[in-house]
Amino acid sequence: MVALATTAIAWVILTIITVGWITYFFLNRNSSRPELGSEVEMAPNRKPYYDDETLEGPRLERMQLLGVLLLVVLVIALPLYWVFEPDRQAGAVTQKEKTFVGYGARLFAPTAEGGFNCAGCHGAKGVGGAAAYNVTDPKTGATKAVNWYAPALNTIFYRYSEEEVTYILNYGRPFSPMSAWGAPGGGPMTTQQIETLLSYMRSIQIERIGCAPGENDSRICASGELPEDVAATIEKDALAAANALVAAGKYDTAEAAMGEALFNLNTASGAYSCARCHTQGWSWGEPGVTGQGAFGWNLTGGSTNSHFSSEQDQINFIKAGSENGKRYGIQSQGSGRMPGFGNMLTDEQIKAIVEYVRSL
Repeated sequence: MVALATTAIAWVILTIITVGWITYFFLNRNSSRPELGSEVEMAPNRKPYYDDETLEGPRLERMQLLGVLLLVVLVIALPLYWVFEPDRQAGAVTQKEKTFVGYGARLFAPTAEGGFNCAGCHGAKGVGGAAAYNVTDPKTGATKAVNWYAPALNTIFYRYSEEEVTYILNYGRPFSPMSAWGAPGGGPMTTQQIETLLSYMRSIQIERIGCAPGENDSRICASGELPEDVAATIEKDALAAANALVAAGKYDTAEAAMGEALFNLNTASGAYSCARCHTQGWSWGEPGVTGQGAFGWNLTGGSTNSHFSSEQDQINFIKAGSENGKRYGIQSQGSGRMPGFGNMLTDEQIKAIVEYVRSL
């Protein structure tokens, strides 16, 4: 609105200036009078000008008035422009983002609605879902159809940076239903379409309810309580899974079972599970040996203890995730595929997971 008003005012000022100059031109052009007895127009320097009384009277006062009006414009209009310009620019950015969100929503929509069917696998508004996929048994070569757990996207920016999400969209996830969608990876979407899709994905992220600004990085509010959103859901589901392990006689207490429960946690979308990447077959509901590796490396046999010199080192890595080309652990280099969970899990939950993994 501010931008539209500013544009309208600018057009009005331009129109007034243009009309003023045209009027000034014709008034001065018609003021020259032909000399009596001559067919040649009188030269301007021969035309009688205003007398001293007129010059120092009405005309001087008129020029002074015009000068005051111009001064008013400079003193008031320019500061107003300076005041409103940041809002105008911010409004333009906001409007652009809203427009991109609309474009991205159309791309995310099912094929029947003219989209690229992101919603077909990841659910409406990215809440998670299932994708039809064929897996091959490496021993027998037999192929079968499965329903692959497609992760939720309404929390993806809690786990990945925008650059990492862009890379996944462009190049896909090998050995999964997620194919390359961006032109750099041979997909059908242009760079502009990927950008609008990112805008839509930002718009559907679940808000962290109950945390004041600046307190969200720890995922714990100032009161020490978890926000009533994703983290609360994880806590509830993990406690239920831990109690199930206790009931099965595997652990004595829910607290002792919490590490394994969190590692294998399967919410409706399966978005938070470590086993998604580190346990073969977990993604389609037929998990093999826990932690023996799939997308991520094998965590069994003490391999994590050899990668990380201390428990705290591994905790820090899980909180931040891997960065492509950056060293982590003792002598490991990040690929960018490991998400960071510091914005979704509490320090206590991550510690429980690390203790469980280091025991495998």
